[in-house]
Amino acid sequence: MCAMQTPLPSPRLNALATAVPGHDIHQAFIDWATPRLADERVRAIFSRMTARSGIEHRWSVLPPTAAGGSPVATGGFYDVPGLPPTSARMHAYADHAPELAMQAIAALGDAFDPARITHIVVASCTGFVAPGIDQILARRLGLAATVERVLIGFMGCYAGVTALRTARHIVRSEPQSVVLVVSVELSTLHLQLEDAPEPLLAMLQFSDGAAAAIVSTDRIGFELGDGASLALEDSADLIRWDIGDTGFAMQLSGEVPGRLRDALSSPAVRNQLFGAGDPPPLLAVHAGGRSVLDAVEHALDVPPQTLADSRAVLARFGNMSSATILFVLADMMAREATGEGLAIAFGPGLAAEAIRFTAA
Repeated sequence: MCAMQTPLPSPRLNALATAVPGHDIHQAFIDWATPRLADERVRAIFSRMTARSGIEHRWSVLPPTAAGGSPVATGGFYDVPGLPPTSARMHAYADHAPELAMQAIAALGDAFDPARITHIVVASCTGFVAPGIDQILARRLGLAATVERVLIGFMGCYAGVTALRTARHIVRSEPQSVVLVVSVELSTLHLQLEDAPEPLLAMLQFSDGAAAAIVSTDRIGFELGDGASLALEDSADLIRWDIGDTGFAMQLSGEVPGRLRDALSSPAVRNQLFGAGDPPPLLAVHAGGRSVLDAVEHALDVPPQTLADSRAVLARFGNMSSATILFVLADMMAREATGEGLAIAFGPGLAAEAIRFTAA
């Protein structure tokens, strides 16, 4: 007689907290970008598109000037000939990224117990420093030297999902594990001198933010399920993130929403994400921009309210790269949402990463 197998434990997203800097730079960017468009007709189009972006605030770790101005004002971080080099931006990342991440971890409150942490998984694609953010955080938090560390770098906006899936795999294989998941992104360190509407509109979306989560088998929070990955063919140049001499240059094609809409309308893709059924009632969609959310809503044919959490995050914070999807899930947890769900984020490739969850 075969022995009965013990069911695998169910990893859960026990707690989730977020943090943003205190400097709102959204309107300052619009005021800086608009005069860079020489053609009056193009400026008018740019103005309409900024008004329709669905974004009200974006936050930056870069401090105001002594006179209270933005980073692009006289005396600001970007007030140097030709803009700051990548080295200066990475120095700023090394200073500010750990601080913002620590704010998100502190916001976990009693859910974070450094003595229980066995693993730390950190996602960040907007900077590099060695020793890495994982080591810096482990040291500042007083974590045991034996804590295992994973650093997920340069994957882009879907890395937050990858971090959750990595934590889930760890807990499934080692049920006594307690994983601290952190995402920290400082997108505003990568302003570029552009004078065309498409790259300026791409920069208009990005913001700084951090999120921290605890994943374990404790029976509280969202149960984490299977994941799904999707890479679209012939799409490598639609979203790019290139390292240059003056920071990281984002290439974001206007074709992205249409390609996503076509992909999500495909029966094969829908089956991969949802199985034979319809989309679940809870959809945590990466707030990559209003047009992206519109494309997802129309492709999946879901009521507008389905993406309300994603649109609210976009309005309050903009696109914080990998941290954004965690902000959406945090909103769902805060309002005590219940039901089956799917978190999905899009990024370079063009690719998508997803993870199923159950909120009970």
